[in-house]
Order: sequence, then structure tokens, then C-alpha cells
Amino acid sequence: MHDPASKYFNCTDRERAIFEAGIKLGTIYHQYVGAPLNLSNAESLEKAMSQSAKVQPFVEDAVVRIDKEQISKKQGVYKYITLTGDMLNVTIRIKYGDQQVTAKLRYVPEMDYPLMYIEE
Repeated sequence: MHDPASKYFNCTDRERAIFEAGIKLGTIYHQYVGAPLNLSNAESLEKAMSQSAKVQPFVEDAVVRIDKEQISKKQGVYKYITLTGDMLNVTIRIKYGDQQVTAKLRYVPEMDYPLMYIEE
């Protein structure tokens, strides 16, 4: 794998994979939170989020799930809500060099926070 940006990174391949995972999760969160949402478009939004992450460098896989139960609870008079961080469950797998990292974004109830972290 040739990475023309590697000369700018003073880190190991594992550290770079972790960095890339953080960038991808942050992109998903900040790009899509606030998107209009109801049960009719939840699956297509999940797919769009996954597919947009997969075209980014070093992504081997990305799976996005939106908590549809929360969508059902929050239906309003105008029949849509906006996506919030507590609805997201994202798994992304990054490979950089010979290092592979699996990172997650999911709501952690005891923290009341959508946490991004390294799973493997």
C-alpha cells in the first residue's frame, strides 16, 4: 500500500489506523446528526451513511444501525424527527499497513453519551 500522506504522520501503523477510525466516526456523527428522519427513510439513511464511510481511505467495512424504536417513540405531528447521537450504533473496520482496528460509535446509557471507542 502506498500512502502519499504517510510522511506527515510520526506514528506506528496501529496508531494511524486508530487515527483514521476516529476521523471516520467523527465524520459520520457530525455529518448526519440532525438529518430529517422517520421510519420510511431510516434504512436508506443507514445505507447511505455506511456507503459514504466505505469510500474513505483505509475503510474495510462500515455498518450503521439507527435505533428505529426511538424513531417510533418520537414521531411528531409532522411525522419526522432529526437524527440524534443516541440513535446511532456504528461499527467501522480500518486497515492500515498490517494493522486492523475495529471502532464503535454507540450510545452508552450510564454515561448518557454517544461514545466513540476502539473495540479491537
